[in-house]
Amino acid sequence: MQRTKAPFRADEVGSLLRPAKIKDARAKLEKGEISADDLRKIEDMEIEKVVHKQASVGLKLATDGEFRRSWWHFDFLAKLTGCELFHPDTGIQFAGVQTRHDAVRVIDKLDFSNDHPMLDHFRFLKKVADQAHVTAKMTIPSPAVLHFRGGRKAISKDVYPDLDAFYEDLGKTYRKAVKAFYDAGCRYLQFDDTVWAYLCSPDELQKARERGDNPDGLQQIYARIINYALAEKPADMVVTTHVCRGNFRSTWISSGGYEPVAETMLAGTNYDGYFLEYDSDRAGGFEPLRFLPKGNKVVVVGVITSKFGELEKKDDIKRRLEEASKFAPLEQLALSPQCGFASTEEGNILSEEEQWAKLSLAVEIAKEVWGQ
Repeated sequence: MQRTKAPFRADEVGSLLRPAKIKDARAKLEKGEISADDLRKIEDMEIEKVVHKQASVGLKLATDGEFRRSWWHFDFLAKLTGCELFHPDTGIQFAGVQTRHDAVRVIDKLDFSNDHPMLDHFRFLKKVADQAHVTAKMTIPSPAVLHFRGGRKAISKDVYPDLDAFYEDLGKTYRKAVKAFYDAGCRYLQFDDTVWAYLCSPDELQKARERGDNPDGLQQIYARIINYALAEKPADMVVTTHVCRGNFRSTWISSGGYEPVAETMLAGTNYDGYFLEYDSDRAGGFEPLRFLPKGNKVVVVGVITSKFGELEKKDDIKRRLEEASKFAPLEQLALSPQCGFASTEEGNILSEEEQWAKLSLAVEIAKEVWGQ
């Protein structure tokens, strides 16, 4: 049976390849050849196109492709009260490639302001999505992302000498964010999260220890923050999460199956759905899905890769869904690519045509597996 509410049987994570017009406009803005308002108008036009394109391939939702962002996470986090973007000596190290030297740190008390620019980004998306008769989906980074990537060193000890106070304010900040997006009309919100996957990676856990952080017990702390953020979520709002092992120019960061965090993540957090990456052996098997509580929660199985253009075979995808259904009921499963197609503005190594073929494939398979 198809679903009439999010997450849908055929869904998507969020980001889409940036059109050439947006890349060109950003380059011109950097050179001072156009204004920020000129860029916004071009973004508006390209977002309108991409929302209708998502509807045309049969998706029941649409994102703005994150077209107004440079990063999937920093653009949101840097605009939280108490945070700032800065430029460390190194970028984030992926497999064989390093990102630009951007990062976010906490320099004052955390809070969420109703003039956060992404509220207006969502309002524009919703207006266009309503015209296209699809559900507007908004993506923001999980609260765990603000803590884990930089750790204690990225949080002012003058402002937060005690991390318990930081965690408390982080939960309050995100509870305000959830309410603000709801008040703006958002009924489908997603917390994008690399941290659950990092907590499954011995290498990432060791890196955390080497920089002076103790990762033991973090999954319980993060679950508590997430649940606090969602505690006042209205019943007609769906909040999902997406768990990622890194996605930059088709490369990755972490490896390891979900087993170390599955019980806390699936049974201990109050999300409505979980977009789980399953496009490679680095994600492990489907056995951790046994922790999904029976009922209304949905796991969106990411067995279509967004990293490369080669199109998967339908029978292979159906076989993998059948494997997943041995550990969680098929009625509690859905299908999507394993990640977005452009977590940063650089984008993954595939064409827009290949991107749309992947999303169309998800729609076709969902109809065949779950019916019209």
